[in-house]
Amino acid sequence: MAAGASIGDAEAGGSAGTALAVFGVRIAAAACAFVAQVLMARLMGAEEYGIFATIWVWTALLGHASTWGLSQAACRFLPTYRAQGAAGPERGFLAFGAVFSLAAASVLAGCGAALLWLVPGLVSGDYAGALLVAALVLPLFALQDFCEGVARGRNWTLLAVVPPYLLRQGLIMALMLAAVGFGAPAEAGIAVACTLAATALSLAWQAAILLRRLRVARPAARALYPWRDWLRAALPMALIDLAGSGFNFVDVLVLGFLLPPAEVGAYFAATRLLQFVVFVQYAASSVTTQRFAAAQARGDRSGLETLVRRWSRLTLLATLATGLAVVAAGPLLLGLFGPHFREALPLLALLVAGHGLAAACGPAEDLLTMLGAERACAAVTVALLAAAVLLTLALVPPLGLAGAALAAALVTAGRGIVLAVLARRRLGLLTPAFAR
Repeated sequence: MAAGASIGDAEAGGSAGTALAVFGVRIAAAACAFVAQVLMARLMGAEEYGIFATIWVWTALLGHASTWGLSQAACRFLPTYRAQGAAGPERGFLAFGAVFSLAAASVLAGCGAALLWLVPGLVSGDYAGALLVAALVLPLFALQDFCEGVARGRNWTLLAVVPPYLLRQGLIMALMLAAVGFGAPAEAGIAVACTLAATALSLAWQAAILLRRLRVARPAARALYPWRDWLRAALPMALIDLAGSGFNFVDVLVLGFLLPPAEVGAYFAATRLLQFVVFVQYAASSVTTQRFAAAQARGDRSGLETLVRRWSRLTLLATLATGLAVVAAGPLLLGLFGPHFREALPLLALLVAGHGLAAACGPAEDLLTMLGAERACAAVTVALLAAAVLLTLALVPPLGLAGAALAAALVTAGRGIVLAVLARRRLGLLTPAFAR
């Protein structure tokens, strides 16, 4: 046990610095994104901003889904192949995943654009033009998502997070300012076009560095393509990822159907501040998921248990500290969007509470997906997403925006509890931060 504990301590200690760096990047990215959202809300007004927010949520959701879980599977297969010295499948996975993600997103975007073109009245005119531009963003977003997964799978964590979350956000803001400065109208379609250019530029930079590093680090071997094994594991992960993104976006999506764009924009502003809290979990996940898979491949059970305990507690403490700071600064930050946006502060507090309770349950989802229980995790996650939709639909009519926030908080906390129980039963691992 002492040897295993020392390994786990080394893993935890060695990855803590990386997690802090990732968290710093995500905080900087969140700050950049926050400034960009404030800028766009001020430039475009509540109506156009609400349209842009709705389109961006759909683009992000479908872009993540278009990798069919291969982005998440990279964090499982790449460390495993390297631990086993299996260079052939590693080479095949990299090529297959990139081509598959780009092709799947392109087909989805093409079908969506064709539907909008053939059925002009399908959506209102305010959305139609911007949605056609968003169809061009989708394949680039999916490919960048896969590149992020590959970089995380190789422990190049900063390369994984800096281009999509810092560079892309900064470019969106700079391009929007430039476009309006040169006389373009401050409309949702222009904002989506700036997003297209920013995604292309950040992806080009990330892919160039990633390819160069892979050429240096990759041993010579003939590529092998056990694609059935990859998809068999990746498809449940895709369901988990889609449902996980759905948990972040379902409230905004449902509100987009039920309430005017101006009210959706106010709620979306609260969710932008919530991202500071969400990024704590992302930072921890970025440096631990691949280590969970590697420890499993080595048969290091005691080291794995130590790693889980350490990171459960660290993540909870960081989540609580960040959440309290965000709520305390909420009136000031929400006010930057406009005076009436301050009314979203109670919504922000509810959302933060839900994520705090979920963080107390530990990294159950990461363990389930990395250690072979991804199908059970997918079934639970999809079922809870359906419950989130139903609960949101039930609570929004009587409670308005507060109903959406309450539904999101309840389901987020409930998901953490259910997945922790599942990890205990399927894997024999205690994930809650308070467990000994």
